[in-house]
This record gives sequence, C-alpha cells and structure tokens, in this order.
Amino acid sequence: MASMNYEAERQMDAVMGRVLQAGLLAAAALVFVGGVVYLARHAMPAMDYRHFQGEPEDYRTVRGILQEAAALRGRGLIQLGLLVLIATPVARVVFSVYAFLRQRDWTYVVVTLIVLGILCYSLFGGHR
Repeated sequence: MASMNYEAERQMDAVMGRVLQAGLLAAAALVFVGGVVYLARHAMPAMDYRHFQGEPEDYRTVRGILQEAAALRGRGLIQLGLLVLIATPVARVVFSVYAFLRQRDWTYVVVTLIVLGILCYSLFGGHR
C-alpha cells in the first residue's frame, strides 16, 4: 500500500512539474513573439509624456485580449502571455484537487479547495 502511495505521489509531482514547465514556456513564447511583433510594427514611436494614456479598453478584459491576440497584434500577444503565466499556478492547484481526489486524501482535498477558492476570489471577486 505504501509503495502505491509513493508511486502515485511521484507521478503527481511529475505531472505538476510538466504543467508548470508547459505554462511557463507557453507564456514566455507568447510574450517573446508579441514583443517581436510589437517592435516590428512600432519601431520607434514618438512618446508624449505630457499626457497620460492608460491601457486601451481592448486590453482590460479577457475577451478583448483574446481578440487582439487572435488578430496577431503585439500587445495582445504579450497580454495573453501574461494571462497564461497567471493561469499556470491556478491550473496546478486545479490538478492538485483532482490528484488528491483520486488518492482519496480528503484533508488535502479540503485544503487545496480552500487555496483554489482564495485564488479565484483574488482573481475574479476581489475588486469592485
């Protein structure tokens, strides 16, 4: 029984490591490609520091970021890369809930669900 639990933990650790690696590599690739596209299209724009220009409306929602990235705009790809980077640890926590449910480790299921709830609240419900 102990060897099965040890093997399951090893597999879970390996998969979680791959999830983190894949998320980081995908985010880095998106930001890099977005940066190249942005610099290719905006080689040296003249900056006007007298007037503050906030983030355009298209980059304030997930839908807007996805639309901009789908149109292969540099800033949209960079923003999408940052979203992937933020989503990577959240995906790890979601996978942890699944893995602990499969192992029937109820204490860790509850603790991980609490962590997931805090993450979701901070991402989606913590602002007004």
